[in-house]
Amino acid sequence: MVTKVVTPPTGEPLIGGTVRLDPSVESDAPGLFAALDDPRVYTSGFGGGPAGRPGSAEHWARSIRSSAAATDRMSYTVRLVADSDLGAAGQIIGTSSLGDILLEHGLVHLGWTGYSPAVWGTSVNAECKYLLLRHAFEDCGFGRVKIQTDSINERSQRAIAKLGATREGVLRRHRVRADGTFRDTVVFSILDTEWPRVRDGLLERLGRTG
Repeated sequence: MVTKVVTPPTGEPLIGGTVRLDPSVESDAPGLFAALDDPRVYTSGFGGGPAGRPGSAEHWARSIRSSAAATDRMSYTVRLVADSDLGAAGQIIGTSSLGDILLEHGLVHLGWTGYSPAVWGTSVNAECKYLLLRHAFEDCGFGRVKIQTDSINERSQRAIAKLGATREGVLRRHRVRADGTFRDTVVFSILDTEWPRVRDGLLERLGRTG
C-alpha cells in the first residue's frame, strides 16, 4: 500500500544546465520532425522501428495531441538551454515522457525517449534522465520508475544500466513493431530508496554536487 501522497507530473518546465524539458505542444512538431528525421533514430526500435519513421511533422502533431488528451502521460520536448557546440539556444533535440502513471501504486514509466544523433554520446541523456527522475521521485513522490527498451537496442540497454537501474528481465513477444514483427522488451527499474545513489551517480557524471 502506498502511504505517501503521489501526484502526477506537474507540467512545469524541467531546466538543467544543458537542456530544458517543456511539456510538448503542437507547435513543437516541426522541430521534433527535424531533430528525429534520421534513420539511425529508428533502427533499434524507437517509434516502432524503421517502418514507424514519420514522413512529416503532422505525425508529431498527432502524437502530441494524443499525449495531451491522455490522463496517464506527460510528454516533454527537449531543447538546448544555450548556444553550444550542440546547437543554438532553444533548438529542439528530442523528446521523452513520463507515462503509464498509476498513482495508487506509486508507479510511472520513463520512456518514449528519442534524441537527434547529433547529441548522442553527450551529457544530454544523463541530464534529461536526472531532471525526469528528480521530478518523479522528489516532486511527485513516485516509488518506482520503470525504464524499458527493445531487446535489439543494446545501446539503450547500456545507457539504462549506466544510470544504475536494475535489470528486471525480459517480456517476451511484448509489443508489435510498426512492421508487424513482435519485440521482446527488456525492463529496468529504479526505486525511491535507490534514487539517492542514482542521483549522486548522475550528478557526478554531470560534474555537479547537487
